[in-house]
Amino acid sequence: MRGFPRFLAVAVAAMIMAAIAATLKPASARAQAPTQVTFSKDIAPILQRSCQQCHRPGSVAPMSLLTYEDARPYARAMKARTALREKRGAMPPWYIEKNVGIQHFKDDFSLSEEEIAKIATWADTGAPQGNPADLPAPLTFPDGKSWRIGTPDLIVKSAPVEMKAQQPDWFGSIGQTPTGLTEDRYVAAVEVKEVNDSGPRSGRSSTVGGLYLFHHAAYAIVGGRGGASLFPVHEVGRNADVFDEQAGRLLSAGSSVAFQSVHLHANGTDSKSHLEVGFKFHPRGYKPTLNFRQLFVGNGPDLDIKGNEANQRVDAYFTLPQPVKISTYEPHMHAPGVRMCLEAIWGVSVQTLNCSKYDHNWVRAYWYEDDAAPILPKGTILHVVGYFDTTAANRNVPDPRNWSGSGHRSVDNMMINLMQAIFLTDEQFEAEVAKRRDKLGLKAGQTVLGCPTCSAVPRAAAVPVAPAPPAAN
Repeated sequence: MRGFPRFLAVAVAAMIMAAIAATLKPASARAQAPTQVTFSKDIAPILQRSCQQCHRPGSVAPMSLLTYEDARPYARAMKARTALREKRGAMPPWYIEKNVGIQHFKDDFSLSEEEIAKIATWADTGAPQGNPADLPAPLTFPDGKSWRIGTPDLIVKSAPVEMKAQQPDWFGSIGQTPTGLTEDRYVAAVEVKEVNDSGPRSGRSSTVGGLYLFHHAAYAIVGGRGGASLFPVHEVGRNADVFDEQAGRLLSAGSSVAFQSVHLHANGTDSKSHLEVGFKFHPRGYKPTLNFRQLFVGNGPDLDIKGNEANQRVDAYFTLPQPVKISTYEPHMHAPGVRMCLEAIWGVSVQTLNCSKYDHNWVRAYWYEDDAAPILPKGTILHVVGYFDTTAANRNVPDPRNWSGSGHRSVDNMMINLMQAIFLTDEQFEAEVAKRRDKLGLKAGQTVLGCPTCSAVPRAAAVPVAPAPPAAN
């Protein structure tokens, strides 16, 4: 390279050598170069599984994510919200902490780490559309009048309520509505929907809580031969309930639905509203073989939530009077609530069944997969721990200065795990444990989270004790 300055000659030579080295790389190494993340191939399937049920026209979310044109303006927001994972404000609203406790739930629409990374990469690289031919077939959604449990066999409506655009919270009973049943039926699934005339709105009031008047409604079945029977509490944003196939809930002839504990809040516009409770029945002649009940564990009297203080802890304990199989994990707190954990204490064994963050804008019932639902013996102590944050860092708190105690209004507080459980006899409990051991292939001495007695040798498999030799004469 005569005539070139020495430093230029060196630079050109280095470039030539680098180019030659690149061409000599094995094909497998060149194939490992990262591929582009596109909406059509990578992001649309994630949105279909975890987002579009709410993010579509006429549903509860403030924007649609059905198409590339819909989603493209929100790419950065999607990256930010999904990166929150289980924290307050995260999307999708699934708050189970994935590094502790049981992780097998029905209808789990949470994102994997790979999916979160894909959304971030897509946003960071300009949110490319990709080839439309890669798009999955669009989903077909029911209209707003449809039910997730399918068409109910019976719909019971509450009395109507009214709230002004700006009005203090209201708490109380809104009476009873007869079911109209002339025969006993057993309920396989139940879903509660609020129907109001609020209409579409924009801005802050278009969030889930701002679309409705009912924050929660505790209801029970009264009258008939079954006596009073609590059903799952309706809460804003909550999913439907499908009961264990062997544990249908009785809805007896001549009964009524009593809406006995209702909490209403204003949503920014003068509104009229009512609840509709849809029941899906088992076939006539069905008889349950398992006993399904509510299992509420929490602390009300000791709530002393100070203003401007993070990491405030409240504990609650309950000793199981008989064996149970827990069907759901459902934290319920109010605006300052940020986290809840559930422990099972059996002798010296302490198992953390689950921890979850909490966001007052979304209330979720997490239904365990059948083979993962906790099976706990009589005498197990359930320990519920709640954490509160009243500082400005918790944007759900309207005024961080305020003290609050237990109560039903949004400005009051709660700390309850609204679990649903199947209460077992000793024989049913042993059968459930044996089934779990067989399913997981556990041997004597091995246990699993949520089954503290799985490590014990089953009675049928116990080694018989040899009889003592006869005494000498």
